[in-house]
Amino acid sequence: MTGATVTLDPNRNVPGIRRQGFPDALRAEWIKFWTVRSTPWSVAAMFALGAGLTVLVCALAAEDIASGAAGESPGSFVTWGMMFAQITAIVLGTLAVTSEYGTGMIRATLAATPRRGTVLAAKAVVLAATLFVAGTVTAFVGYLAGNWFLENEGVGLSLSDEGVLRALIGSGLYMAALGLFAAAVGLLIRHTAAALSIVLALVFVVGSMAFLLPGTWGEWVAKLMPGNAGSAVATPVSFNPQLLGPWTGFAVFLAEVAAVLLMAYLAFRRRDA
Repeated sequence: MTGATVTLDPNRNVPGIRRQGFPDALRAEWIKFWTVRSTPWSVAAMFALGAGLTVLVCALAAEDIASGAAGESPGSFVTWGMMFAQITAIVLGTLAVTSEYGTGMIRATLAATPRRGTVLAAKAVVLAATLFVAGTVTAFVGYLAGNWFLENEGVGLSLSDEGVLRALIGSGLYMAALGLFAAAVGLLIRHTAAALSIVLALVFVVGSMAFLLPGTWGEWVAKLMPGNAGSAVATPVSFNPQLLGPWTGFAVFLAEVAAVLLMAYLAFRRRDA
């Protein structure tokens, strides 16, 4: 007598086992993100650099701003420290991805959640939310403390002044987008030092040197560099009048972030862990 052949369907639902969904992936990424020491240290460094340097430069420059000796608007200084806080957003965004490849944790992550798009989306949400909140809080604290010195010289700015509130919220938006940009590069490179070098060079070195290029085309190349396009939204009055408008530049930067994220996702799907 021949026994019956049983064909198992690997896609069937197994009783007692729930398929992992996006909320599970989000919770897992949140736990991983906040249980490594680099996250609280990076957020603390962002606050120290962003708020601390803004207060310091406002305190030192308030008298010159009031007398006109500085040659700049007070609005150029109330988020001044956020220029340096960019570094921490880049570091945090890079480590959010490359640290898992360095430790081999990425294999456990993908074993628990095989859908790579879900994993990447969860990482992006956790990273962007953290950087947006941290960047916005940092910008507000720096403005409130630094503006006190400006008000003592009669050149303080209120939240209702043009560009001030936009710059404070824009600081959080820019930090979030910059972190996502760094994470996407990290996912493409999968090496912490190399990814950091590329993003820091693009934002701080290549972006500045691009203004040395001749002609109109050189001017547009400089305007469209990631750091130059995105950073204008984070200051009421930019030090560089050649940059794109705040929201126009940020829209360009978001398009660049989306393009790099798409390339990172496609590479993530095809590569082995």
